[in-house]
Order: sequence, then C-alpha cells, then structure tokens
Amino acid sequence: MSKQIPLYLTPEQRSELETGIKSGDAPARVQTRARILLLTDRSQGQFRTDKEVAEVLLCSAATVVNVRHRFLSEGLHAALVEKPRPGRAPKITGDIEAQITVIAYSDPPEGHTRWTVRLLRSRAIEVGLLDSIDHTTIWERLKKTRSNPGKSKPGASAHLRPAM
Repeated sequence: MSKQIPLYLTPEQRSELETGIKSGDAPARVQTRARILLLTDRSQGQFRTDKEVAEVLLCSAATVVNVRHRFLSEGLHAALVEKPRPGRAPKITGDIEAQITVIAYSDPPEGHTRWTVRLLRSRAIEVGLLDSIDHTTIWERLKKTRSNPGKSKPGASAHLRPAM
C-alpha cells in the first residue's frame, strides 16, 4: 500500500467547499469531490484513510485517491471539475439538425405519403448538408428532438388546448 500524501486545505478553501455543498447548486459529482476534499483534509487534526472516506461517501477508493492527487498537483478547481473529454465532433450540428427538421416537416417527395428516415438521409446528402451519414443517426437525432412528422396529432401544443 502506498503512503498517503497529506492534504491541507486553507480556511478559505474549506469555506468555499462547505458553501458549495450547503447551497446544493453544484452537480452531484462536484459535491462528492468537495466532500472527499473536506474529509481528507488534515488541517482539522483528523486523519482518515482513503478507504474510510470511500466507505462514508459510497464511492471507490480510487476516486478518493484521484481527487486528492488532482488537488495536490493541479489545485482546487481541477479537483472539483472534470476536464473536457476528447472525442469526435458530431456529424449533425444544431444547424444541420434544424435544416433536417425543416425538410421532415415539408411535403414528402412525389410518390411518397410521408418522409421516412431513409428519405431524409438521402435528401440531406442531396442538398449538401452532409457528405455521408447512416439513417439511424438521423433517426436518433430526430428522436431526441421528439420530431415525428408522420404523426397526425399535434405535438407539444396539444396539451395547451382547453378540454372540451
């Protein structure tokens, strides 16, 4: 077992963490990280092992170690907030999604009674919105926006009408 490097919070840091937890405005992960820092702080004369802190906060000991090490090496803000994760940019941006939605609510092509996801995919490529894309990607995005152009009932405004 490796030796635990002690963590000492300044009174200002303690106060900031306690205020953040008491306000309840921060996301749960940030609050858990703040609690980890408060419980591993030795400036109050108490000593708790990583395992003890993990058991109290119902998280893994590795999480406690990672948060403590991030605080010691990068500071308070880095210990509380995750770094952005790298990843591929989405093919469908908000602008492209809006244009596909406009197409979906327009009249369907001749010979079709409604837009299908495959027809939307073909039209998006045809008009130059995208170079290539799978039809399931368009389906997933439309599902997230709750768009259903083939539906005969009105959407979100239906619940606003008075009952007769």
